[in-house]
Amino acid sequence: MNEQNLAAAPLGRLMRAYAVPCIISLLVGALYNIVDQIFIANASYLGSYGNAANTVVFPLTVVALAVAVCIGDGCCAYVSSLLGSGQAESARRCVGTAVTVSLLAGLLLGGAYLIFLTPLVRLFGGNVNAETFRLSREYFFWIALGIPFYMLGQAMNPVIRADGSPRFAMASTLAGAAVNIVLDPIFIFVLRWGMMGAAVATVLGQVLTAALAVFYLLHPKTVRVDTGSLVPHLPILRRILSLGLTSFFSQIALVAAMAAINNMIRKYGALDPVFSQEQYAQIPMAVVGIVMKFFQIVISIVVGMAAGCIPVVGFNMGADRPDRVKGLFTRLLIAEACVGAAALVIVECFPGALIRIFGASGESVYYTHFALRAFRIYLCMMVLACINKAAFIFLQAMGAAAASTALSMLREIVFGVGFALLLPRFFALDGVLYSMPVSDLLTAVASAVVIVLAYRRLDPMGAQ
Repeated sequence: MNEQNLAAAPLGRLMRAYAVPCIISLLVGALYNIVDQIFIANASYLGSYGNAANTVVFPLTVVALAVAVCIGDGCCAYVSSLLGSGQAESARRCVGTAVTVSLLAGLLLGGAYLIFLTPLVRLFGGNVNAETFRLSREYFFWIALGIPFYMLGQAMNPVIRADGSPRFAMASTLAGAAVNIVLDPIFIFVLRWGMMGAAVATVLGQVLTAALAVFYLLHPKTVRVDTGSLVPHLPILRRILSLGLTSFFSQIALVAAMAAINNMIRKYGALDPVFSQEQYAQIPMAVVGIVMKFFQIVISIVVGMAAGCIPVVGFNMGADRPDRVKGLFTRLLIAEACVGAAALVIVECFPGALIRIFGASGESVYYTHFALRAFRIYLCMMVLACINKAAFIFLQAMGAAAASTALSMLREIVFGVGFALLLPRFFALDGVLYSMPVSDLLTAVASAVVIVLAYRRLDPMGAQ
């Protein structure tokens, strides 16, 4: 890591240098699940049933991601601060602790998924009909086998960025995604392995990403890990987890919201005149799944921009340069608002094109009609959603873990789960769609207050 560069280089240049590789890494990571869903939906023997099964399993992959980014982002923020204050030995122990803990967590979670596979599929709405349930179990089994590799690769990605190699972090994720994209059509269309084929292609890509992460750890740029530093150091682990809690809660709360949404879809879809019919029962779940996938693409850009700033923020906080941190925060908020505005134009003006990408719209006019409404309603507050997410992550990078975690929990649990359970009582299936924009609007009010306080904290005059 070029310390003089982080302390003195123009903020715009630093933001591009660190954020762009991070954005690409996260976008490519998101493509693992999205590419599966695109190929699944365009396979005539899977269609919307396969789409629905993919939607059921998706939250369970996010659980693994939540644990991984908690470790990785926490380590990234802490290592950057340690390097900024000249504590190289502590930085080495921090990375070693993160490596060991991410490996152990991956093995434990993957094993738990295999043991409780069927109850978990039911919990996330997979029993909407018999075919969706069968495909969900098949897909989840193979995905569970790859969880240790997935978690190691995701946890090490921000650590590699903190070591000063954002391009390598990007390249390792790109390589894994390329494997997935190449193998998906072979396994699904040529070999006709169905959901198993989609999952195996994903896992093989994750194995490659994890292998490249291990390779980097053996040839680091700045922080060299030895066998002694791989022994978890509890005080360091506590600091890693405290700094990574926002990332964890942001992802895990999303899982709670998706569980609530999936179950409300199953419950109120059964009361709908159309979707209560067996042959159409999977449509609402499949549609909400593809809407979430588009949202995931946008959020990957948003989170990538914010997470890419973490090493710069952490270093300058450690070097007592609040003026640079404040300037970076301003640039980030403006950039995130622009991303949200562009995404809003796409979902409001071109929802039909987005639907056709996922293929299954040709199955039924009911699918197309519900999908158009879902895109336009569910994502109508995209600008606020992007600003909220940027605020959560930037506060975390500043070390304001309590404020960041509180905002994240307010958005995802209090509002995200609460409105997903409440609004369908009054608006049936449409209530599920309204839950997202209402949650983002109310969270934006709280975020505005916290952002103002953060600016005051960073004011050099106020710090004296």
